Amino acid sequence: MRKLAVWIDHDEARVFHISKATFAETTVQAPNNHIHRHPKDMETRTRNHPDDEPRFFHEVVAALEGAEEILLLGPSMTKLHFLRYAQKHDSTLERRIVGIESADHPTDRQLAAHVRHYFHGVNAPGPG
Repeated sequence: MRKLAVWIDHDEARVFHISKATFAETTVQAPNNHIHRHPKDMETRTRNHPDDEPRFFHEVVAALEGAEEILLLGPSMTKLHFLRYAQKHDSTLERRIVGIESADHPTDRQLAAHVRHYFHGVNAPGPG
């Protein structure tokens, strides 16, 4: 069974292929348009660059192809925006998302340990 974790924020999505013994990572970069952030961030992002987020999410979906179970992680609302995108555009992917968790900016090692614990029950600390 192919189990993946994706840590996502507005800059990138890091897709982790983790088993009990192996670890591999693929990174999908978000479009790099500088946008002044403020409380209406989503509104500004959509108005100034309406295709960026859907294109980014489409690339993330492609990176998750073949996954049977997906753990979605991230520090911000982007993980929830991605979930909404999956619900609207790819219901089969949405059904494979088995968990959504907040995780600030863990190291690769912390994230790998957390995902191994999540999917394989291996004792490890949280994602930090």
